[in-house]
Amino acid sequence: MSGIDSSAPPSPDSALLVNFSVHSLPSTKDAALRRTERGRWLMIAVLLVCAAPVVASYFTYFVLRPQARTNYSELIVPAQPLPASLALGDLAGTPVAPLSLRGQWLVVVVAGAACDSRCERHLWLQRQLHEALGAEKDRVDKLWLIDDIDAPRRETLAAIAATSDARGTFAPTTVLRADRAALGRWLAPAPGHSLEDHLYLVDPRGDWMMRVPVDADPARLKRDIDKLLRASAGWDRAGR
Repeated sequence: MSGIDSSAPPSPDSALLVNFSVHSLPSTKDAALRRTERGRWLMIAVLLVCAAPVVASYFTYFVLRPQARTNYSELIVPAQPLPASLALGDLAGTPVAPLSLRGQWLVVVVAGAACDSRCERHLWLQRQLHEALGAEKDRVDKLWLIDDIDAPRRETLAAIAATSDARGTFAPTTVLRADRAALGRWLAPAPGHSLEDHLYLVDPRGDWMMRVPVDADPARLKRDIDKLLRASAGWDRAGR
């Protein structure tokens, strides 16, 4: 009939628009990145926990008690880590891993193989300091880094390798060769001086943390080392 819509009425269900959105599943790459990031933060946390006793001991001695800050040697801030890439070798030419030096306090002499009078005094002072530490000397090693390719004098090697004399027993000095340029990227002299002018103190983690003044006073230097050994008594033990 005219004026009458004969088409079927719309179904009520057809008025509802259902929209299905398909979301992509989590990427395995994203999950791997998240695991890597968690692992990285966990590693950082472990390193911080391991370093905390060292940092705390230095902080207590050199920051919290400024009135007691009477260190004779120059404190290196920040301390300079021993480079894992530093090429070292013994006198026979056998490579030595730098990280093998960790685990002991080190009193370091840098000098050429000819060992002039300054070198001889440093080696003598190194030995005297070591023996003066008494029961604590087993926590400290003596190290001579030769920064040229010449052969050391036999008399010098015999003197620092001796383990006893009329006064008692001694620990021998470790002698290693090191590339001078590479060594200069770890240790550094005071302005106007050369590497050979100083002794260097390195902590058991392999960090260079003190530079001894030129023509050092043995008694004052020993007080520095005594303080360092007391400060590290809670986390450092003799031997590697």
